[in-house]
Amino acid sequence: AFLDLSGPTEIKGVWKDSITLPCAYVPLENLVQQTLSWTVVHDKGSGTIFRRDGSGDHVLLSEYRDRVSVPKDAPGNVSLLILNLEISDRGTYTCQVTWKDSNNSLIAKEITIKLEVVKVAVTKPIIRAGELGLTIPAGARTSLTCEAGGSPPISYRWFRGAPEGKSMFLTSGAELAWSSLRPSDSGTYFCEAENR
Repeated sequence: AFLDLSGPTEIKGVWKDSITLPCAYVPLENLVQQTLSWTVVHDKGSGTIFRRDGSGDHVLLSEYRDRVSVPKDAPGNVSLLILNLEISDRGTYTCQVTWKDSNNSLIAKEITIKLEVVKVAVTKPIIRAGELGLTIPAGARTSLTCEAGGSPPISYRWFRGAPEGKSMFLTSGAELAWSSLRPSDSGTYFCEAENR
């Protein structure tokens, strides 16, 4: 029977975001997974991040504790999820699996993935209007939501007025909400998005 691990050779992650390093195989009836390990080589040195064996799952490198996991009930999917990516996470990751066949001999396979971690500047934000749109009867509730992409966390601030003219700071947060609109709420609003 043919057994192979599959995954990309290179992958890009966004700083402070999460990423999955794909590693998978097609399970075969007569082969039982014995161990899975994820190791890394990067600026800080090298070591085993994660190991799964008969005694459970173990995270062995302290800088990855509480940040990494491998799917539990997904036979053949041994991908590594890393949360809250740090720039120092960039490096070369190796996924290694060993199986036992019906004759009790061990088979081992591995693949290597290069991870790059990038900082992404915040994009120009867009404003989404609530269900009622931008022309709304007095007394109604509504909201405007500011959305931008880029490396998290992204902070938002709302102003009333024009960006180039006089403006008044209203609130921070992605959503600007009104519980009961008054005619005096008519006007021009803008939002700013910012990350590190």
